[in-house]
Amino acid sequence: MSINARPILVIGGGIAGMTAAVEAAEVGHRVILVEKEAYLGGRVMRTHRYFPKMCPPACGFEINTRRLRQNSRITVHTLATVEEITGHAGNFKARIRVRPRYVTGTPSLDGAIADQLESERDNEFNLGLGRTKALYLPHEMAWPPLHVIDREALSDADAAKLQEACPAGAIDLDMADEELEVKVGAVVVATGWRPYDAARLDHLGYGRCANVVTNVMLERLAARDGPTGGKILRPSDGDPPRNVAFVQCAGSRDENHLPYCSAVCCMGSLKHVRYLREQDPEIRATVFYIDIRTTGRLEKFYQDMLDDEHVTFLKGKVAQVDEDAATGNLQLDVEDTLSRETLHPEFDLVVLATGIVPNTADQPLPGDLAYDEYGFVTGDGATAGVFAAGCATGPCDVSSATKEATGAALGAIQSMYGGD
Repeated sequence: MSINARPILVIGGGIAGMTAAVEAAEVGHRVILVEKEAYLGGRVMRTHRYFPKMCPPACGFEINTRRLRQNSRITVHTLATVEEITGHAGNFKARIRVRPRYVTGTPSLDGAIADQLESERDNEFNLGLGRTKALYLPHEMAWPPLHVIDREALSDADAAKLQEACPAGAIDLDMADEELEVKVGAVVVATGWRPYDAARLDHLGYGRCANVVTNVMLERLAARDGPTGGKILRPSDGDPPRNVAFVQCAGSRDENHLPYCSAVCCMGSLKHVRYLREQDPEIRATVFYIDIRTTGRLEKFYQDMLDDEHVTFLKGKVAQVDEDAATGNLQLDVEDTLSRETLHPEFDLVVLATGIVPNTADQPLPGDLAYDEYGFVTGDGATAGVFAAGCATGPCDVSSATKEATGAALGAIQSMYGGD
């Protein structure tokens, strides 16, 4: 079935954006999917496992990419951003800027070519944990399955080496930005989130103490394709930790940082405790919390952790984290709010549960959209025909994001035909 209407523009190619795109396309609508990164999947692809089933994100991602590849009604632009949106429901015009990949995709490149280069860059997919060559594949399941060249990192000598080593037509180092203008009938905003900047949490040791990491970093450390091959190790010396602290609400529910609860951090930390316990049955973990929030069926996940004698839950907010320079171990200042004692426990690794910040917080989209005081897109925008889903609207888990995306796709379809 093919429906003769203007396409739907989906901004953001994470799990919410991909879901909205395939759901709309599979009922006959054309879709233009725009993603700022070089690959689809968003932050979900950086996780080790989903909760509560603890299955890898590759499962759901593979299904969605197959649906997307098999549907000719979906046009995908990666390394792309929407620069302008004008018009009204049923008749929008969008201006899209596509940055160069410098790799054409025909013919494909072999990873052995990258190994010949000296030029390196920080591994953004691994959150700066490690380096890649200037010619790199974003991750092993990247879609589109194409390498990218970091032109700024590539030296002149390596540029010449690539020109000689690559098959004819495989790269184009003179690629420039491309600008597209498209007419669309409706817009779905699925621009996702980023973690709160832990560098602003100096009192909790991030950036000052080598063995203080964030929750999103721990996901990459636990992942098989991560910087340590799936082994959770201390950054300072590469040793496996034996006693780990989890600091909940790191910057969240705090008027000086994020005043709101990010909804999924508690479950994320409980999942991380399970990662550790699976790797080492003797490891100990302590969770410092204000409140543990595990709604609905997720309560069982929490109860299982309460029954683990190697896991301790202590109600108290951590005020300070300091480092023993000789050992790299970390000492916490924390008040046990139940006993009213001030404690100074020592750990060899500290994990900060940083919160969810919408990508629209400091980069609002062009067009007449409404945002709340924290930068999340609200449902009371002045522009009919524009819908939002996933963490663009507020903190949520993967299950909620996919449900919202399906609803947004339906709303977009209805708006083009005068539905309400």
